[in-house]
Amino acid sequence: MKDLLTGIRSALAATLVLALVCCGLYPLIVFGISQALFPHKANGSLVLDSKGVVRGSALIGQGFTGAKYFHSRPSAAGNGYDATSSGGSNLGPTSQKLRDSIAQNIADYRNQNELASDAPVPADAVTASASGLDPHISPESARLQIERIAKARGFNAEQKLCLAALVEQFIEPPQLGLLGEPRVNILLLNRAVDELP
Repeated sequence: MKDLLTGIRSALAATLVLALVCCGLYPLIVFGISQALFPHKANGSLVLDSKGVVRGSALIGQGFTGAKYFHSRPSAAGNGYDATSSGGSNLGPTSQKLRDSIAQNIADYRNQNELASDAPVPADAVTASASGLDPHISPESARLQIERIAKARGFNAEQKLCLAALVEQFIEPPQLGLLGEPRVNILLLNRAVDELP
């Protein structure tokens, strides 16, 4: 009986020590290091407007549909960019529903951007990302939207050139120079477009 009580006491002590270290001390150390070294990223990469109001996160996509804005890629997360429903559609390449959806997205994209009926459309402009929350589009997709945005905002030729230069300015290279593709963050780009004269 004495050995059983000693074993239980040892197990409880080990559980308490591990709970203190794993559930208290370690998270506090990681939190402190992240706040000290990269607080912006540790706090969600929040994007603020000139008044200090949070307008979104640079890490989570938003659905932009107005003609005056660059449009995000389609989202399969809930009703669009719903972080509580993050995930893909799980439709495979043999799915008729997926083929029909992509065909409709291609037609809509060409129509919105006044492209020819046989104009190539970037894949990211008509397909959702794996999470459904991707905040980026390809530079090609951004460039194809310049004409629509300039027209909707009533830009003259000089302002349209500024808009095109803005797209190029916001192209992010692959991470570490080799991971992923060049991309454009839609929220950051649209905020910059709103600030154009």
